[in-house]
Amino acid sequence: MPPRGRKRERVTALYEHIVEIGTVEECLRFFEDLCAPTELQAMEQRFSVARMLHEGRGYAEILKESGASSATVSRVNRALNYSTGGMKELMERIDEKQGIARPREEEE
Repeated sequence: MPPRGRKRERVTALYEHIVEIGTVEECLRFFEDLCAPTELQAMEQRFSVARMLHEGRGYAEILKESGASSATVSRVNRALNYSTGGMKELMERIDEKQGIARPREEEE
């Protein structure tokens, strides 16, 4: 384990193989084998919160509908708006696939 404050180098092999999964069923089986049920529930809840935030829903509605804590909603909001951009990219790709047009924020 790296000393506190030092970022661990990310091993990409897992992610390289995840993109090779061919179907939703295969993906479900893989993650059910890899993760504990509580880990899956947490990821699924965060994804749901991300979708609701991306749709422009308010915190109170998200808290009520998702059952997530305010800390989780806040964490997901940070990931969606102030992180690497991966979450936002996926939300936009989902919108595009579903034919949903949302106003994009202007690039700075």
